[in-house]
Amino acid sequence: MMYVIVCLVALGASFLTLFSGFGLSTLLMPAFALFFPLEAAIAMTAVVHLANNAFKLALVGRKADKEVLLKFALPGIATAFAGAWLLNYFSGLPAFASYTLGQREFQVTPVKLVIGLLMVGFALLELLPRFEKMAFAKKWLPLGGAVSGFFGGLSGHQGALRSAFLSKAGLEKEAFIATGVVAAFLIDLTRLSVYAGHLGTIGKNADWALVAAAIAAAFAGAFVGSKLLKKVTLRAVQLIVGVMLALIGILLAVGLI
Repeated sequence: MMYVIVCLVALGASFLTLFSGFGLSTLLMPAFALFFPLEAAIAMTAVVHLANNAFKLALVGRKADKEVLLKFALPGIATAFAGAWLLNYFSGLPAFASYTLGQREFQVTPVKLVIGLLMVGFALLELLPRFEKMAFAKKWLPLGGAVSGFFGGLSGHQGALRSAFLSKAGLEKEAFIATGVVAAFLIDLTRLSVYAGHLGTIGKNADWALVAAAIAAAFAGAFVGSKLLKKVTLRAVQLIVGVMLALIGILLAVGLI
């Protein structure tokens, strides 16, 4: 059942994220977190995310806008280090509250609370009408890259902010998608280099065969999505991702998962 759930989520989320620029980490990390400690779930998701972005890079990367990419991705790489380091720091802190439901005990830990609140915050970006058309002027690209990279390193949720900033860069749809893919790939490389120092601990809790299966499922989703690139709108994708993000964020924050 674990393989079925994770692979189905990877397949569907990868399909959705090709159009929206975000959603794979949003949906896949909670699926991993149902079966693994949160720190391991984030690292396993990062590996799938990186592999899937590398695959999408091969599919559409040649259409990326190099000027926009440099302005956006370089600050993001720098701040992704800080976000990933902060995740490692939070993961080492003890739980500060616990409670029981029935026969089970649940703990509220700093890392779960921080990630959960971030997920709820990003859900608002997707669900509230006032944020539906949120975008930023082109001059804010370096700031957008820095903010997106930081949250990418901390929780893996870089895509919503990345899309908001890149949407005003004057790019055609294909260039917008490709530029976001390349930026996400570079930030994934950065955060995994920081997580790597922590993999000696969390790697013992990870299932790398499951990661490989999730990667294969994500590839399939991205490939199908690339064939439908010109036929899908973004709003339905945003609503699905937003609802899932809010629900899982609340459950994480209160320690239920």
